[in-house]
Amino acid sequence: MMQLPFQSLPSALTILSSMITPALLITAAGAFIFSTSSRLGRVVDRVRAIADKLDELMCPKPAVKLVEERKAMLVGQLAQLSKRADILQRSLTVFYMASGAFIASSVAIGVEAVLGSTLTWIPVALGLLGACFLFYGSVMLIFEARLAVSALRSETGFLHRLVSHEKTEC
Repeated sequence: MMQLPFQSLPSALTILSSMITPALLITAAGAFIFSTSSRLGRVVDRVRAIADKLDELMCPKPAVKLVEERKAMLVGQLAQLSKRADILQRSLTVFYMASGAFIASSVAIGVEAVLGSTLTWIPVALGLLGACFLFYGSVMLIFEARLAVSALRSETGFLHRLVSHEKTEC
């Protein structure tokens, strides 16, 4: 009669502990997914706010200063927000892939324990793949954050010019 590798409690606990390890990494991937989704939501909100401002500038009130410069700044920001949204969408995809790789790794550990095969490299490869996805997604978020700061610098630069313009008119 074939004996399964997890018939004793200590060996079963070892297998379960091994299967839980990828779950911790799934939690990390989930945190990235949540924060990246929030960032994407802020980009969408900002695009909508800029669209509203552009609508107002199309039929400006007499008191609005530097209308053409405002339009140019807002259109430039829309381009940067579009790039940010693309990066965030790709990051989300990569974080979902990381989560899937960690889940597959956990399942592969369980299957390996049940079947007792010699394919122990599969769970390790899946875990490494998931870790690589997390790393790549993190690097993409660094680029997205740099774009966000660049857009902020552009907007604050315009606001400085606007304030300077108002000082010269007063």
